[in-house]
Amino acid sequence: MARSPLNRIVIVNPNSTAAVTEGISAAVDDLRQAEGPAIDCVTLEEGPPAIETQDHIDGVVAPLLARLKAEAADASVIACFSDPGLQAARAQMATPVFGIAESAFRHALTRGRRFGILAILEASAVRHRRYVATLGLGEAFAESRPLDLGVLDLQDRDRTFARLVEVGSALRDRDGADVLVLGCAGMAGYPEDLADSLGVPVIEPCRAAAEAALATLEEAQRA
Repeated sequence: MARSPLNRIVIVNPNSTAAVTEGISAAVDDLRQAEGPAIDCVTLEEGPPAIETQDHIDGVVAPLLARLKAEAADASVIACFSDPGLQAARAQMATPVFGIAESAFRHALTRGRRFGILAILEASAVRHRRYVATLGLGEAFAESRPLDLGVLDLQDRDRTFARLVEVGSALRDRDGADVLVLGCAGMAGYPEDLADSLGVPVIEPCRAAAEAALATLEEAQRA
């Protein structure tokens, strides 16, 4: 029997800021291959401009689930570091769904012994600590430290990069992290420069999730 082609991965940005979606698309661009699957990055227009609070996270779940179902892709990625609606999506959909935070944590453990997270805000760092514990990864977790910048502030490249270097250095030198995870989809444009500056691997979570989705589809096709 002929194997069905790999058709499409959809990456949904749950905030409504198109510039964030464009950054995500650029971060995964070299994963796009002529033989497929297509990797489409889309913006949830119903979402807030930035997802920074628990109210934002809770409020975006229903429209996000509706959009994931409407896209009807072979695999889906939720491109918000809080992984909003991830378990609900997995329960309701027949195709694989990946959260960028969970994917990034798993990938980080292939690159180092202890990972640190570069958060946007302290409230985000609190959620990261709780999520890492929920996933049972506490022994491999160094710390989550905030940049004290909101999602939309991340468009200021010079300011953001300076804070990434400062906070990343603290995670490396004070907390013992030997691999860093960018804790927001809005940081998608920074991993290579940050890794060069700090001398440790830097995981971009949207790419980590897209790679996991590709690997899952390829394995299913070989089966």
